[in-house]
Amino acid sequence: MFFISILGFLCISSPVVAHHGPVEPVTMSKEEWKDKLTPDQYYVLRKEGTEPAHSSRLNEEHRNGVFVCAGCGYELFLSNTKYDSGTGWPSFYAPIEGHVETKTDWKLFYPRTEYHCVRCGGHQGHIFNDGPEPTGLRYCNNGVALEFIPAKDEDPT
Repeated sequence: MFFISILGFLCISSPVVAHHGPVEPVTMSKEEWKDKLTPDQYYVLRKEGTEPAHSSRLNEEHRNGVFVCAGCGYELFLSNTKYDSGTGWPSFYAPIEGHVETKTDWKLFYPRTEYHCVRCGGHQGHIFNDGPEPTGLRYCNNGVALEFIPAKDEDPT
């Protein structure tokens, strides 16, 4: 029980960001999501799966821009919050305020904080307490759940 208590303490158990104003939700049927997304995107975004570590091209994305939800295009992270965590997944120290929601995930028999796109509910990843300043948090994201949009002054390739 002590082990579970310590793990619970290490897990973020309440929302880290506040919802700031109305967001028009994107809702689709299971069939519509399957038509819109690739099989890997569907597995991660709609079934709360996890892609293999080191499989995302976004690990090497270092241009200025914004990372958006692959399900609905909602802006989730600014590129200046991305860092190399060494985990094999794109990692960020903070989302755009109010653009993600959290819930507790017990799939591994201990609590972890899972986060989702506030607009379409698409699963993005998990939050850990081992990130850099200024937040000390690591938003460990599935790359397949994101798309990158370069800033207008960046080369789009």
